[in-house]
Amino acid sequence: MDLSSYLSRQRKKIDEALDRCLPSEKKNPSLLHRAMRYAVFSGGKRIRPVLALASCEVVGGKAPEALPAACALELIHSYSLVHDDLPCMDDDDFRREKQSCHKKFGEHTAVLAGDALLTLAFQQLASFDGKKGGAGDLKRRLDASLMVARAAGARGMVGGQAVDMEYQDKEPDLSTIQYIHTHKTGALIAVSARVGACLGGGTRKEVERLYHYGMESGLLFQIVDDILDREGYAKLLGVSEAMREAEALARKAKACLAPFGKKAWMLEALADFILRRKA
Repeated sequence: MDLSSYLSRQRKKIDEALDRCLPSEKKNPSLLHRAMRYAVFSGGKRIRPVLALASCEVVGGKAPEALPAACALELIHSYSLVHDDLPCMDDDDFRREKQSCHKKFGEHTAVLAGDALLTLAFQQLASFDGKKGGAGDLKRRLDASLMVARAAGARGMVGGQAVDMEYQDKEPDLSTIQYIHTHKTGALIAVSARVGACLGGGTRKEVERLYHYGMESGLLFQIVDDILDREGYAKLLGVSEAMREAEALARKAKACLAPFGKKAWMLEALADFILRRKA
């Protein structure tokens, strides 16, 4: 199977699972539910949940074991974009060539939709059927929830956004840009690989290897964004030097996968996909 087919298959699984876990637009409060679904089904690449499922499989687990967590990661990512677009934050009227959530549904509904997506994410992480596994499965799910909470909070994604907002009217230096990238974007990408490996039953060493793969891939993702937008790394270092940094990160990410051999082909291909993407 090539990467395109793999991604298509995994996205289908993820979208079906997201559709099941999101509340129906026909149920009250219907406007809120419409806004939540609009935010989630707006054309995202599903990089984070795909990473979780792939990492689960690489350590010998089955994708369904990580699917609730994969959905949770996408819900958190979606909420962060809704809030990021608000007038008090980045003030963006469009995302992925569609009206941003607050432009379509109003600011108060957008704020509440983001809040609801975040809480639904942790509901998904807490979902556990004791009949399907024993104490070990429950321990892994609790560990995964803690990992995601740390990555999404003040020491992770939210912290990165806070520093980004501090520098809205001044030029950050390279260390500040790196902090923003590794927290605002990178933290959730890194923990996606870590959580998938954890839920797949990986050893501590395997989980940490995939976490490091995720950290390299997270920074890679944002540097490529900088190159496409001529911001951040590209603005400070120049496009050519930023591309060299990106290529080095892709090599480091793939080096983390060496002990897994051919089982990790999709993660290796995904690093190249992130490096070469055009949008």
